[in-house]
Amino acid sequence: METLKSLCEWYSTYCDGDWEHDKRISIATIDNPGWRVDINIENTELEGKIFEELVIEKSDDDWIHCSLKDNFFKGRGGSENLEDMLKIFIDWVTENQGKK
Repeated sequence: METLKSLCEWYSTYCDGDWEHDKRISIATIDNPGWRVDINIENTELEGKIFEELVIEKSDDDWIHCSLKDNFFKGRGGSENLEDMLKIFIDWVTENQGKK
């Protein structure tokens, strides 16, 4: 749950009465089964930062694909991989804090 708390803290940092009105974070299920995570990084410290595409294929049920496209962090993963995808995002946030 620490990962979810960190995501909430990151989100709260940018809530200014305007920023949060665009769909900034979307988490949904997919029919593989699995999870979809889309996080809009526009107007955050992450905008313009590089994220190397990540593909982890352990099994049909245990997989993760994360990428950055059009200012969206995009994560897709198996039914047990939601927290893993969120942690990948939070680790990227941590790596880029304070970097210009």
